[in-house]
Amino acid sequence: MTNRFDNIAEIALDWHRAGKGVALATVVETWGSAPRRVGSQLVISSEAEIEGSVSGGCVEGAVVAEALDAIEDGKPVMLEYGVSDGDAFAVGLACGGTIRVLVEPIGTVMPVALLEGLVEARAARRPVAYVTGMNAERRLVHDGFEERFRMDRSGFEEDGTFVAIHNPPLRLIIVGAVHIAQALVPMARIAGFDPLLIDPRESFGSEARFPGETILHDWPDEGVAAYGLDTRTALVLLTHDPKLDDPALEAALRSDVFYIGALGSTRTHAKRIARLEEKGFSQAEIARIHGPIGLDIGAASPAEIAVAILSQMIGVLRRGA
Repeated sequence: MTNRFDNIAEIALDWHRAGKGVALATVVETWGSAPRRVGSQLVISSEAEIEGSVSGGCVEGAVVAEALDAIEDGKPVMLEYGVSDGDAFAVGLACGGTIRVLVEPIGTVMPVALLEGLVEARAARRPVAYVTGMNAERRLVHDGFEERFRMDRSGFEEDGTFVAIHNPPLRLIIVGAVHIAQALVPMARIAGFDPLLIDPRESFGSEARFPGETILHDWPDEGVAAYGLDTRTALVLLTHDPKLDDPALEAALRSDVFYIGALGSTRTHAKRIARLEEKGFSQAEIARIHGPIGLDIGAASPAEIAVAILSQMIGVLRRGA
């Protein structure tokens, strides 16, 4: 299960294969307080079906109308919407924001092979950049945009081409199906993460406690190895038990996960550091661990601790460690 704003390419390909005309609308530039970031997308079918969002407001209606014309004409179109503060709320652009939206019909403008390649890369969890523009040669690029991939930042290049970053969907692996996890899982899903629970204790990781969620009853190091660890994955360790936490932690420290957090007091973390040093991990590697986990907001309840953890995860994702 993935966030519904994170599967636009897949929906576009499905609609195309169903014989519908399809266009992708992408936010390529913003000024002021635009409610959707650059790179946000809306997919429109020739039957006026839509998924995604470019503004969160009534601008979608205007974009859909333009996209239907673009599908019929088979040509790209660059749209710009800007409003005064007095009219901003009515069209979904807070505080007089302005946006530019590139609309590209599938097949005539964006080659179907590129869309298929984009979907395949996402399925394989490989970051890919779609280079486009009104008069650009459209192509997929896997290397050369490392900083954009890391910051998940789409935008224009100096040559006027637009680079749409398509990172793999965000994942959260939680070791320990405890009370905090019961609060963290739904919060993380709302924020766009796809959660996975790992706990060999079946009484903890049960369907009754986590309805509809993916739960592995493997030993944690086996679970993370089976699921995979990459730059779009966060690992949260909640068991308080070194026998469960440490194997997954060691695997994460040897990977490129963007966030590692471990529950426990300062004293517990000091013991954790000592164990890792004995295993030969360097100070720089150990410093990747956020422990005690979460932002220091005075959290007390499981739900509050979950808020602190999720906030720290997002901070690291967007601003770096």
